[in-house]
Amino acid sequence: MADKPSSGEILGIPYNFDRPSLGRLLSSHWQPDEGMLVEKPFGIGYTLNLANWRSWIVLAVAGGLYYQQAQSGAGGSDGDASDSDDDGPVEVIVDGE
Repeated sequence: MADKPSSGEILGIPYNFDRPSLGRLLSSHWQPDEGMLVEKPFGIGYTLNLANWRSWIVLAVAGGLYYQQAQSGAGGSDGDASDSDDDGPVEVIVDGE
């Protein structure tokens, strides 16, 4: 049986299942001459190129959204009906003609 390639491209999406080394991990996330997305050092798809300033904006927005979600979750109940403690039965009346 023929050996399957451990890296390549399927339908335009890169993959790489070679054993990752520390040098390859570091160099794949810092490529100053490339765009915002670069091939992952291990696995399927793309990752952020930290040498590109747009990647830092993406990370800042994601961090801000995560912080906002964590703060809204820690604030407790804000009066939504879905947060009420009344889990009893609900009577629904349908007026049909």
